[in-house]
Amino acid sequence: MSRMKAMLTVFFDKNGVVYLEFVPEGQTVNGAFYVEVLKRLKRRVNRVRPEISANWKLHHDNAPSDTCFMVTGHLTKNGIVTIPQSPYSPNLAPADFFLFPKVKTVLKGCHHGTQDDVKRACTHALKDTSVGDFQGAYEAWKHRLQKCVHAQGAYFEDY
Repeated sequence: MSRMKAMLTVFFDKNGVVYLEFVPEGQTVNGAFYVEVLKRLKRRVNRVRPEISANWKLHHDNAPSDTCFMVTGHLTKNGIVTIPQSPYSPNLAPADFFLFPKVKTVLKGCHHGTQDDVKRACTHALKDTSVGDFQGAYEAWKHRLQKCVHAQGAYFEDY
């Protein structure tokens, strides 16, 4: 049996998922693609989180598509402030320590017939994640960041 792969881009805050988008099959995630995703994200923030639409911050990782000149220029031009991600520190990214493991746990052991089935299952898992879970993830993120600052950037394994 072949393994299906679906690449998901998801943006969330302490209240839940704000925007999600599956990367089209065969699409390279480069700066041009990510700028278009960010435009859709901004429109979505304006629509579903109007109370923060004028003053929200973006945290994303250090992937080349996230840090390229085209993307940083777009963010600057649109007044979108970013929270920097520490290099080589995936355990500090809420998507890596909270959201993706949560989705993987739900999907583990499930067999889906089509890529659309995988996408539906992922979307359902995200929608089933409670606001309390998202708020807990942000508290855990703050704790992880404080621990990193306290360790003065030294390596450690347990959070």
